[in-house]
Amino acid sequence: MGNWLDRAFALEAVRITEAAAVAVADLIGRGDEHAADHAAVEAMRRSFSFLPVTGTVVIGEGERDEAPMLYIGEVVGTGGLEVDIALDPLEGTSLTAKALPNALAVLAIAEPGTLLNAPDVYMNKIAVGPGYSEGTVDLDASVAENINALARAKGVHPREITALVLDRPRHEKLIEDIRAAGAALRLISDGDVAGIIATTDPNTGIDIYFGQGGAPEGVLAASALRCLGGQMQGRLVFRTDDERERAAKWGINDLDRKYLVRDLASGDVIFSATGVTDGSMLRGVRRTPDHIVTHSVVMRSTSGTVRWIEARHARRRPR
Repeated sequence: MGNWLDRAFALEAVRITEAAAVAVADLIGRGDEHAADHAAVEAMRRSFSFLPVTGTVVIGEGERDEAPMLYIGEVVGTGGLEVDIALDPLEGTSLTAKALPNALAVLAIAEPGTLLNAPDVYMNKIAVGPGYSEGTVDLDASVAENINALARAKGVHPREITALVLDRPRHEKLIEDIRAAGAALRLISDGDVAGIIATTDPNTGIDIYFGQGGAPEGVLAASALRCLGGQMQGRLVFRTDDERERAAKWGINDLDRKYLVRDLASGDVIFSATGVTDGSMLRGVRRTPDHIVTHSVVMRSTSGTVRWIEARHARRRPR
C-alpha cells in the first residue's frame, strides 16, 4: 500500500488549492466572509471535475442539509481511483475578510477509510514538531507538566518554550497556566491548521500548540503531520446530545477516546495548502494587472517529500 497514491496526484492536489486561493484574491480585506468562503468553495468544487478519482468527502463544508456542495459524503472527481478527501476551501474566512495572516486553502487526499470522519465539533488538541520521543507531551498531563517535559527534551529552560493558542475566552485558564509555567505565549485569532503545522518549522519559533479548535481542522492538521513528522493528540468535545448523536452517525462510539496522529490520518496521504494571506508557512496570493501569483506546499506521507511551488496564473479580463 506504500505506493498506493500515484505521486502525480500531488500536482493535481496543488491545482485544486491554487484554484480556491485565486478565487478569493480580490476579496481579501473586503470584509465579506460569506463571499470569500463561497468563492473558494465554488472554485474548489469546479476543480474536482478534472480530477481522475472517485473521491468521497469525509471532512467538508458540513452535512448535506447544511452545505450545497463539498458536503460530507459527496462524491467528486471524474471517476477512477477511490480516495477519501478532507478539505477546507478557506481555512480562515475572517482572516481573509480582514486581511490577517495565515488564511489557507487546504486539501488532503488519502486511501479510503484512513481519515477520521470527524463530526463538526470541538477537539482538545496538543501538538509538537518532529524530533521528540513518542509521548513527550500528553493531552492528559497538566500544562506545566507538558511545558517542562518539552523543555527537558529540548535541553532548555521552560522560559525558552513558546506556546501557540487560539485567542478565545474558553482558553483563559489555559493562557494563565502557560504563563504560570514560565513559557512564552503567542496568540492567534484563527487558523489552527496553520498553527499546528507551525510547530514543525523551527523558523516560526513555535514549540507547542495547545487548545480547543475544530475537529475537522484536527484531521487536516494530522494529515500534514503525517508528512512532516511531529506529534499530536486530540479528544472530541461534545456539548449537546445532538453532537453526540451526530458522532454516532459517523461511527464514533468511544466519545472519550484520545486520538493520536495515526488515528486521525493513517495510510498514504497527500496534503496540499495554498496561501491566501501571508503566514508563517506560505505567502499569500499576489495580484498584478495581468497575473495572480500563488505560493503552495504539497507533501506526501509515504515519501516524506515536501515541495514548495510558486505559480503564476493569468487574470481573466472582461471581453
